[in-house]
Amino acid sequence: MFTTLNRLFPLWAIGAAVIAALMPALFNSAAGAIQPLLALIMFTMGLTLSRADFVGVLRSPRAIVIGVVLQYALMPAAAFLISMLLGLSPALTIGMVLVGATSGGTASNVMTWLAGGNVALSVSMTLVSTLLSIFMTPLLVWLWMGASIDVPVAGLLWSIAKLVILPIVAGCVVHHWLSESIRRVEPALATVAMAAIVIIIAIVVSLNADRLSSLGPLVALAVMLHNVSGLALGYGLARLLRLDRRDSRTVAIEVGMQNSGLAASLATQFFSPTAALPGALFSVWHNISGSLLAGYWKRRALSASSSREYEEVTS
Repeated sequence: MFTTLNRLFPLWAIGAAVIAALMPALFNSAAGAIQPLLALIMFTMGLTLSRADFVGVLRSPRAIVIGVVLQYALMPAAAFLISMLLGLSPALTIGMVLVGATSGGTASNVMTWLAGGNVALSVSMTLVSTLLSIFMTPLLVWLWMGASIDVPVAGLLWSIAKLVILPIVAGCVVHHWLSESIRRVEPALATVAMAAIVIIIAIVVSLNADRLSSLGPLVALAVMLHNVSGLALGYGLARLLRLDRRDSRTVAIEVGMQNSGLAASLATQFFSPTAALPGALFSVWHNISGSLLAGYWKRRALSASSSREYEEVTS
């Protein structure tokens, strides 16, 4: 049951966004719940991480380094350039850059599995980029936006530590002692995390309901271009850097799918509800595009030569 619910996540996200846009009063009083919900998502992620996942980081460092560097180099730059190209306001631009400067999204691991990618690499990339986000997110937002808007770097750093690092560490500690019990309920944990993301989307959309008619289509276009740029450039550059097709698919999904829930939370806390709109729309869209891409790649099985190439790289 939980697996079916998880696979239908894009539908729940779209449904929540539509309901929140039509009936914002249902959610806009719950703005204070965004941060606890994000901490819950990170805690459930930590519950699923084992010692083997950390060992995996050391087994394929080259692919992880390539993926994380591409993510933190490409996504903020693409967000800023797309915002300038479309003439977005400073508030929306900061929201776009926040999305680009965050770590990989938790749903990327599921999409990688569905696409026939390297799940161990995906988990390792998500883990490394998430741990680095405590420094990289404030730094990148300041580098790209510091000249035009006051960026509270210290506040961002502390907030990420509380909302991301501490819950993940707590989850890992619980996993260490209750690993067998957690393994049995892991699909349910994913459902809890996705339900929390859906609620965050609904709250952010409700806070921007009066601006959706004027800003929604333009921001949606910006978000789509941003996500597609990450997926396409992530795959193309990974292949150019001689990663095999399986790892390149993984890198593409990790680069293109961001922790937009974190971006929306930080935008609401430090900037404005308008700045949170790109994160909310990205949360909806990247799960749709990720699902479509995963389904396409799943139907296009990796060739035998690519499989041998992968085995040679990892042996």
